[in-house]
Amino acid sequence: MEIRFKLNGKPAQAEVSGDTVLYDLLRELGCYSVKCGCETTNCGLCTVWVNGKSRLSCSILAASIEGQEITTLEGVQKEAEEFGRFLAEEGAEQCGFCSPGFIMNVLAMIRELSNPTLEEMKEYLAGNLCRCTGYMGQMRAIQKYMEMKKEA
Repeated sequence: MEIRFKLNGKPAQAEVSGDTVLYDLLRELGCYSVKCGCETTNCGLCTVWVNGKSRLSCSILAASIEGQEITTLEGVQKEAEEFGRFLAEEGAEQCGFCSPGFIMNVLAMIRELSNPTLEEMKEYLAGNLCRCTGYMGQMRAIQKYMEMKKEA
């Protein structure tokens, strides 16, 4: 079946079968920031935005995105690079494999929650696994990034 949707702000269309998962479609369309680490909705590596909300692309059938707006890291590259510098400065980015999904979720959280507490941040980001860090550097990076955004 043919589906039409917006991908990173641009019209897109694709031919998909009924069992095609959004993750696979996005990779076929060149969105290589979307990764798969578990195929069980437990790691957060495949996080994208569907109509501005964080979703796990490994759990969404591609056919269901007809008429929806999908955003991947490629669609928020400037913001992602800006936040990525904060991660690097805090030593919170080691292998980088989890970073795209984590960054997508952080940017969604910042849009959705105003002035989240550390506990609210941890709860919001609980589905993003990182096997390299202890998460504290990531939390410091988020807090410093949010502080910079307030001042700007």
